[in-house]
Amino acid sequence: MRFALKLAILFCLSLLTSPLLAADVLPLAGEWRCRLDPQDAGVAARWYATTLPQKVRLPGSLTENGLGDPVSLRTRWTATIYDSSWFFNPRLAKYRQPDYFKIPFWLTPNTYYVGPAWYQKTVAVPAAWRGRRLVLFLERAHFATRVWVDNQEVGQQISLVAPHEYDLTTVLPPGAHTLTVRVDNRLETMNVGPDSHSVSDHIQGNWNGLIGRLELRAGPPVFLQSVQVYPDVAHRAARVKLLIKNTLPDKTTGTVQLAAQATNTGTAHQVAPVSARFVAAPGETAVEITLSMGAAVQLWDEFHPALYQLTATLQPKKGPAETQQTTFGMREIKTQGNRLLVNGRPIFLRGDLHNGEFPLTGYPATDVPSWLRVLGSMKAHGFNHVRFHSWCPPEAAFVAADQLGFYLQPEGPSWPNHGTSLGDGRPVDQFILDETTRMAAAYGNHASYCLLAAGNEPAGRNQAKYLADFVHYWQARDARRLYTGASVAMSWPLVPENEYMIKSGARGLPWVKALPNSTFDYRAAIEKFTMPYVTHEMGQWCVFPDFKEISQYTGVYRARNLELFREDLADHGMANQAEAFLQASGKLQVLCYKNEIEATLRTPGLAGFQLLGLQDFPGQGTALVGVLNPFFREKGYVTAAQYRRFCQPTVPLARLPKFVFTSNETFEASAELAHYGPAALPPTALTWTVRTAAGAVLAQGSFAPVAIATGGNTPLGTVRLPLAAITEATRLTLEIAAPGTDVANDWNFWVYPAQLPALPKSDVYECTRLDAQAQRVLARGGRVLLNAAGQVVKGKEVAMSFTPVFWNTSWFKMRPPHVTGFVVNPQHPALADFPTDAHSDLQWWEIVNQAQLMHLEDFPAGFRPVVQPIDTWFLNRRLALVLEARVGPGRLLVSSANLAPAAPGETARPAARQLYYSLLRYTQSERFQPRDAVDFKVVKDLFETPSREQFRTFTKNSPDELKPQRK
Repeated sequence: MRFALKLAILFCLSLLTSPLLAADVLPLAGEWRCRLDPQDAGVAARWYATTLPQKVRLPGSLTENGLGDPVSLRTRWTATIYDSSWFFNPRLAKYRQPDYFKIPFWLTPNTYYVGPAWYQKTVAVPAAWRGRRLVLFLERAHFATRVWVDNQEVGQQISLVAPHEYDLTTVLPPGAHTLTVRVDNRLETMNVGPDSHSVSDHIQGNWNGLIGRLELRAGPPVFLQSVQVYPDVAHRAARVKLLIKNTLPDKTTGTVQLAAQATNTGTAHQVAPVSARFVAAPGETAVEITLSMGAAVQLWDEFHPALYQLTATLQPKKGPAETQQTTFGMREIKTQGNRLLVNGRPIFLRGDLHNGEFPLTGYPATDVPSWLRVLGSMKAHGFNHVRFHSWCPPEAAFVAADQLGFYLQPEGPSWPNHGTSLGDGRPVDQFILDETTRMAAAYGNHASYCLLAAGNEPAGRNQAKYLADFVHYWQARDARRLYTGASVAMSWPLVPENEYMIKSGARGLPWVKALPNSTFDYRAAIEKFTMPYVTHEMGQWCVFPDFKEISQYTGVYRARNLELFREDLADHGMANQAEAFLQASGKLQVLCYKNEIEATLRTPGLAGFQLLGLQDFPGQGTALVGVLNPFFREKGYVTAAQYRRFCQPTVPLARLPKFVFTSNETFEASAELAHYGPAALPPTALTWTVRTAAGAVLAQGSFAPVAIATGGNTPLGTVRLPLAAITEATRLTLEIAAPGTDVANDWNFWVYPAQLPALPKSDVYECTRLDAQAQRVLARGGRVLLNAAGQVVKGKEVAMSFTPVFWNTSWFKMRPPHVTGFVVNPQHPALADFPTDAHSDLQWWEIVNQAQLMHLEDFPAGFRPVVQPIDTWFLNRRLALVLEARVGPGRLLVSSANLAPAAPGETARPAARQLYYSLLRYTQSERFQPRDAVDFKVVKDLFETPSREQFRTFTKNSPDELKPQRK
């Protein structure tokens, strides 16, 4: 396996290697001279004619070289701040000090600089290069460049998506020369929107520098300026469009030869070469040649990512030949009604967003192994698609995706909102067309480049017309991929011209008011759309911070946001609970992702989803939405194999009307198989098994064998299980599996006795208010069970749902819910008759959803509740849903959840009834021995006095740009 991986990496590196010989390339990596130009005075002062004073190493960024300013309150960020309360909150004043500066909005770079920066190097052009065409190649600059050779300006370029290339033939004769490159990363240069992931500090950062391959290239005066391959799967051919550039004063003739061979596949295939004559006048000449791929052609898709390496050789009648190589895949992506088809087979996009997470460098990786690791992690979790949110990666990402079989959707590098707009005549309108044109030229041959959007969620009065024109523009120019106007949520105007739709309607868990089930789907959201519908930014379920991640920031960024949250948690007396909060909230997060992904698979006609996200988003207030961290590393609460059970080409599904049953019911679940594999499956008998929490088999069986078509869902049958034999509260698990494969999925459900045993009479005082009688019982050493739902005042402002925080509470100004699950000790005797894990699961829904919480701000520092909800990490309030305490000589157990019996006409609440039974039985027992003592006044204050610590927004604007005045 290691040998195979090494071969794969070597192959990918070869795909990025220039076809030029080593003698034709002068590498420019290494030491350069540099000077920052914050006043933009360098052009007028002719810095290109001077020797710049500082030294840097390129490829790299200014931050990597230790240049720039320290981060402070005066830093002029390239990003929108949605919650400025950090600037004014007295509790956070210590983090605003110069020697202890920590911001919660995003990662903190070691240094920061926005403005022009000058880079300079002395180059020696070999004498052998006389008479040759010379090109300066800068793989990725950020993002406006201007070039001088000696004292002569060559030109300037702006691009966030493709290499900057300058023809230096006329200004670079053999000998020593001074090459000067001015790089400007100011948004004023081209305002694509401050939150665009191509430039924003929310994500990869607004870095300044030059990365990737930096080199001078020498070539012949007659050359191939462009080689573009257009696969024709139906005719087993490839149309190759060549653009020949003749820089000589006279026309030239010659031949072009094309040859291709299969790569990235175990089956060899050499395509018969073809050749054609050409006549090229000075300037550009287009030549088109059809390459017959033959009957043995191998198609590219996610399951068989076979590639071809095309070699194009240009041989003028007089002068040197030139050879260029490019890889392509025989792949066709089309639509058919609401389906996406690859090579005629329906596909379902299981997509993740790559937002530009590069926490070590702050800029995108340009090497193939880095992208193999990132995309390999996605593939291990079952994904086959990546959307690059408002940015386009370097070529290495396309190379890795080609090999692994990913369907990519890069975007124009713009989120044209919050300071700019689309379709209103601003420079960004033309820039997006120019940038996507550069993307087609640079990456258009890559089989993985399947989809394109202009960008993300634009503003603009005329955006719909602009986006419609954008789609038409590209449909007329390049049929190798599908086009949509922009990736948008529900409030954006429709663009009927889209070839496929990315919209947010088909997402979410309807569990705020509805009983959890696995029968719901999103067909109502997509039924009016006649084109393929892909869900926009699905998920966004939060998890508590993983503070172990902090030590992984060994590059130019520091996780000061996580440090702030960790210290604030300690200030609230809960530092030792951080790992428990992570694990418990993580299990709830996975549960939500599982149910939402399964709902997409149940939805007839849905073309796929784009998740936000598999990995955390370190900006926008710190959106911890991933089961992986920004390094694409696991956090310890779910493995890739566990995730794939509900996210892969073939997934068993079970439609359960509910997850909580009583013993007088019959469990029923209709089963089906979502299958988007490479081919139909022969008649297959899937099995079902019901196990206890201990793993014992309670019941099992097989479905009748059925042929499984690819491209949809196939009914399997129904699982029926009478529950009368179950006499005590029990958690069971249904598993559906295809024997001998990794195709398997499972669902927990709970069964409670229909009739609970009668409890003996006792002296436990059961009440719904902390009344005078409760005080008297406690004062005389008695026991009190307080079911206090609806009575809480201190903590009334904290909103809890079953589902966790969405995106994060800072970005949405503390929009509810505020809580991300809870921690509980499953072995606590109070829960002896209520089986639970250490985290929230579906049996808790009727107990915790919309429940009131108690804010324990005045309780003893080490006090821990029985059931402790996990607050948003921006506030870290100590909360309780169930608590116990010694109050004077008495013993008190309090629940702020509604555990009262269902009223006549209300839906039965068996889990709430079971929990109340367990708590009452506990308070009657000798095991009811609370560890902590709390004064009666402190407990009573929970129901009388509001919290002292309240969240304040300080402004009502959104986005919220209230910041200290800068001088």
